[in-house]
Amino acid sequence: MPLFEYSKWDGSQNFQPQSAEDAFDQISEYLLQYGDQVLRGMDRVDDPDSQDLLDKIEQAGLIEQDGEGKWQVTPKGMRRIQNRALDDLFQSMHRDAAGKHDSSHKGDGSLRLDDSRPYVYGDPLANLNLHETLKNAIARQRGGLPIRLQTDDFVVHDTEFQTRCATIVLIDMSGSMARYGKYATTKKVALALQGLVRAKYPQDALQFVGFYSFANKLTEKGLINSAPKPVSIYDSRVHLRIDLDNLPKRVPEHFTNIDAGLRLARSLLTRQGAPNKQIIVITDGEPTAHVEGREVVLIYPPSEKTARATLAEARRCAAAGIRVSSFALIEDYYYHGLVNFVEEMARAAHGVAAYCAADDLGKLVLDSFVGGRRTRRTVN
Repeated sequence: MPLFEYSKWDGSQNFQPQSAEDAFDQISEYLLQYGDQVLRGMDRVDDPDSQDLLDKIEQAGLIEQDGEGKWQVTPKGMRRIQNRALDDLFQSMHRDAAGKHDSSHKGDGSLRLDDSRPYVYGDPLANLNLHETLKNAIARQRGGLPIRLQTDDFVVHDTEFQTRCATIVLIDMSGSMARYGKYATTKKVALALQGLVRAKYPQDALQFVGFYSFANKLTEKGLINSAPKPVSIYDSRVHLRIDLDNLPKRVPEHFTNIDAGLRLARSLLTRQGAPNKQIIVITDGEPTAHVEGREVVLIYPPSEKTARATLAEARRCAAAGIRVSSFALIEDYYYHGLVNFVEEMARAAHGVAAYCAADDLGKLVLDSFVGGRRTRRTVN
């Protein structure tokens, strides 16, 4: 797995070996697209130069080998990937595009404002504006020492509530997401959100769920290692029932089960105590799978039955007080049905629908995450 940098040689340059950080950044780009296939390839490296490079990256603390000798990204490496993804995202946006989840309510909150007000019994003294308080006391007693404080002298900093928000991002892992770099872009946006929450919104909760024929919660490591499910059947028409209590050895995993993703997300969010809860759905196709009791039903071409089941779950999310935002990636030649479906889901969940190219996804998702409604198409 040799990594090279090429430039025109004019005889004056000194050879500069590639840094461990630059090499790791290149590896991380492949991780975004292909997931843990890249790490498995690193396990098979036998070229001395490539092994030396891996050793350098390991010494930099960006990758490490587990107990079985398999390569994995370290927490330091994960933070580097997240921060680079966040930097790339902000470079494509206006400086003021993102803000905090502020509310209009004043009170004992976490954000101290420049404004001050007279002390009211019960206000935390940690918010005392000492400078203004002393000025009041000096003015009242017309100078002189010692300064004797009275209750009427006290001034406190006003504060503003910072709204806590629990967010789950539903990531389409179906087979079609492998085309046009859609999955790599989606992962990059997800990693940028992780970096943003860690740096700016530590009071928030952010989780990821991958949906395909089924749905699973993705850990931080699982997210970076994930990849779209490979297409395993090519029949023009499919109608299969999968018993969840007696799974067959081989199950086609490349279908699009938004219903299962919403169900799992709703279940996870009901355990969160945050006052605001939201689901962000990123998909490139109409649903082709849904849940019936203890069975998963796979249907292709997309059916009205699957759409109804998925919309019913979207309504349950809305009834639970969960905001649902849907983002449809439009890159292919046939997307009329997808556009109609995300609009129907927005109506069912009283949420937001947007359709965009992958290059526009980051700004739209970030705007939705911070509470903005600046999407290309809003459905009431």
